[in-house]
Amino acid sequence: MLIARFVVDSDPMYGVVEEDEVIVIAGDPFFQGIKPTGAKHKLEDVRLLAPIIPRSKVVCFGRTYADHAAELGNAVPAEPLMFLKPNTAVVGSGDPITLPRFSEEISYEGELAVVIGRICKDVPAEKAQDVIFGYTIANDLTARDAQRTDGQWARAKGWDGSCPLGPWIQTELDHDDTQLTTRLDGVVVQDGNTSEMVWGINDLVAYASQAFTLLPGDVILTGTPAGVGLVTEGQRVEVEIEGIGTMSNTFRR
Repeated sequence: MLIARFVVDSDPMYGVVEEDEVIVIAGDPFFQGIKPTGAKHKLEDVRLLAPIIPRSKVVCFGRTYADHAAELGNAVPAEPLMFLKPNTAVVGSGDPITLPRFSEEISYEGELAVVIGRICKDVPAEKAQDVIFGYTIANDLTARDAQRTDGQWARAKGWDGSCPLGPWIQTELDHDDTQLTTRLDGVVVQDGNTSEMVWGINDLVAYASQAFTLLPGDVILTGTPAGVGLVTEGQRVEVEIEGIGTMSNTFRR
């Protein structure tokens, strides 16, 4: 099932995407369940928003693909490398992204993102599926120059617009064998599969829950395969994940 967050001409709402239509859901599916109202809109007549603005946090993992760690000259860590983005970093598919003034080296990183559906803490990996609401597409945009100079990643990874999510949430996905492709101006630059990850999705959810209480609507970015590179003003980045769809954003100064 595909769950979208969208606007027609008033307040944002949620809906179930079926072919070329979106069926409106009553209220917030994270707290009230999926209750279709019967109202429908043509998908072409709505504006899709980021499928979730986390009320709490975006948890991110780095170096979860060995080939990506190697291309940046890093070793795979003994345990998952974790950091946070603020919810003000989140934008949706189709939203233009303003490159930050403090950086001249913004890098794309296409990723599979997990959306949490239940409050949880210290979740065993074998129970991780019980707390997952669904999956969406992310781009972990990174200011490489700030990452090198700052000594920590808050500014490099957390600037406004650095976490595009979209275009919707897929509630059912074979996350252990899912193809991920990133295109820069139509040219394939990343082509990986979640089967290549050092740690599985369930392991990452469990690991994050050891450090943080996870809340409904929290998002977990699960890392990127090899092929990351820089993006500049006027370019377009598309991230496509098998079973979900394609997220697209253009960049401006």
